[in-house]
Amino acid sequence: MSNSPSLPDAAIYFGHVMHCRLRPFRHRFVYRVFSLFTDIDSLDALDARTLFFSHNRFNLFSLMDRDHGPADGSPLRPWVESQLSETDISITGGRVFMLCFPRMFGFVFNPLTVFFCFDAQSHLRGVVYEVRNTFGEKHPYVVAVDEVPSPDSLITHQRDKNFYVSPFIDMNMVYTFRLRIPGEKLSVMIREHAPEGEILIATLTGERRRFCASTLMQALFLYPLMSLKIIAAIHFEALRLWRKGAKFVGRTSANAT
Repeated sequence: MSNSPSLPDAAIYFGHVMHCRLRPFRHRFVYRVFSLFTDIDSLDALDARTLFFSHNRFNLFSLMDRDHGPADGSPLRPWVESQLSETDISITGGRVFMLCFPRMFGFVFNPLTVFFCFDAQSHLRGVVYEVRNTFGEKHPYVVAVDEVPSPDSLITHQRDKNFYVSPFIDMNMVYTFRLRIPGEKLSVMIREHAPEGEILIATLTGERRRFCASTLMQALFLYPLMSLKIIAAIHFEALRLWRKGAKFVGRTSANAT
């Protein structure tokens, strides 16, 4: 019997993003967001049955293949499978779910997209964290899930930081990723560690809602212009950090990708 939860083709999560910087001073902020959790092979079917949502075309809400993976508009599944194969992960035709923010009125900024990769027996076998910076660059961190997690298991893994994101955090860092398979609740945490100690904690949390037109309309009223608010918040919080005296870390060819 599978230990993995029964996952719908899609869900919407209403919740929050939280960032807390711990060194050399404390700086914390929280803002409301909503996320889409979708089977990437079911996006066209989701488009066909859901008012106000489209796949690869404009709508009030949309998911565009060109916003993720190779960023050329090609299907996402071959790219995900190629990333997994480079880490010797095989899902043998299993399902792949994407957690991300949608385009709203044609605009989106996704600091983090997470691909949950299940094998044919519905066991989670790999996770791809696609991290984006404000310079238009993306980088995937690919991790294998060696032990089959139960639905409520906390999944933890580490990766060395090798992609420039924040102008106020050095590259000599280690990420600790902690998450659960999305169910009734959404929980994703990233802890960033320097040699001298923990620097940053970032979380994405939420509660599941049905993926339908009425939920999308609710999201429109609760989170209007969310994508614009996300990119504005990134720059506003960067200004606050700079005013507090945060050390600026320049982007160079060595740390760009």
